[in-house]
Amino acid sequence: MQASAPQVVVTGLGTVNALGSSVAEFAAALRAGTSAIGPVTLFDTKGYRARIAAQVHDDDAPATLPRALRRRSSRSDVFALRATAEALAESGITDAVAPDRIGVVLGGTTGGMLRAEECLRARIEGRSARYGADPIIGAPISVSADVVADVFDLRGPRLALSTACSSSGNALGTALDWLRLGRVDAVVTGGTESLCRMTFAGFNALHALSLEPCRPFDRRRAGLSLGEGAAILVVESATHAARRGARAHAALVGWGNSADAHHLTAPHPQGTGAILAMTRALANAGLQPADIDYINAHGTGTPLNDAVEAAAIGIVFGEAPHLAVSSTKGAVGHTLGAAGAIEALATILALRDGFVPPTVNLEEPESEWALDLVPGGSRDATLRYALSNSYGFGGNNTSVVLGHA
Repeated sequence: MQASAPQVVVTGLGTVNALGSSVAEFAAALRAGTSAIGPVTLFDTKGYRARIAAQVHDDDAPATLPRALRRRSSRSDVFALRATAEALAESGITDAVAPDRIGVVLGGTTGGMLRAEECLRARIEGRSARYGADPIIGAPISVSADVVADVFDLRGPRLALSTACSSSGNALGTALDWLRLGRVDAVVTGGTESLCRMTFAGFNALHALSLEPCRPFDRRRAGLSLGEGAAILVVESATHAARRGARAHAALVGWGNSADAHHLTAPHPQGTGAILAMTRALANAGLQPADIDYINAHGTGTPLNDAVEAAAIGIVFGEAPHLAVSSTKGAVGHTLGAAGAIEALATILALRDGFVPPTVNLEEPESEWALDLVPGGSRDATLRYALSNSYGFGGNNTSVVLGHA
């Protein structure tokens, strides 16, 4: 990080996920070590190997949403709108900044696919005489960012990113760059994702779904558990936040990303991309490995991914007895394009509230990994800096550094 670059802080938080319909609910469940993974009721899972996921059951659209937009909005859009409303209300940014100085950058992978699937099935099964326009118009990944900007009158730069499971990690990094460059005064950033049949079928075909709630970093891990939801952060410069008297939950300190250029679905076996993303994030933040107290790992619960990430962390951080490493996917599932944002939110809560989230469902850590993987339950801790990793299909790797405010 250049010495002249402004410090960036997080002044608004919002979420909807399977663990909670607000930041307060999410924080309490995260600290308690709760798992939200259970039977899928959103659609029929007959024929799939696994029939569980971390599904959001409180999925009502905001009551203030206009009828036309309510009819058109997808499940992903609704999650994003609810999380954004919470984050903006807390931050108060829209009362202090001109609309054209507030940017929007969101990550995601499936957009409105669930509604598009339902539209297609209704037509094929003879339940509808035509294809409805709204599900098709609302299907693209870009629509959630459009809807958020339109509903909340945010007229600054607008960007939708889709880099598989690192999508919203890249969104946070892009927001940081925008603020450092002075392009905006504040950014609404994060990610949103909905479960859908296409995703379930794809991971089922890859034999990547666990038949029981996922066990990140466990010797018996057998696959991932899908999830859904959204997390939104309002970020601005520390100077700007102080000037308007806003509370800073945490600092967004740096980020790094990389590409494996190796395989469409498998990580590089030596973890070269993961190593590069972490080292770039540290350099961008102006920190050394010893400065990091906690890593929120990508930790999907698949045999190869966890092994590669654990080895990469060992290479970057060496012997670091003070370093805690945990995955929150055993609690909230793998939310794909929203994972980077939801897990960054978990990391912010850890920094702000002074605890390390547990690796839920971890019972037998692999003996060859010399890492503190936080089994059993959360623990109190004073954290200075933390790293949140997000790795996606195609070798898309992102690491974000967050700090205590």
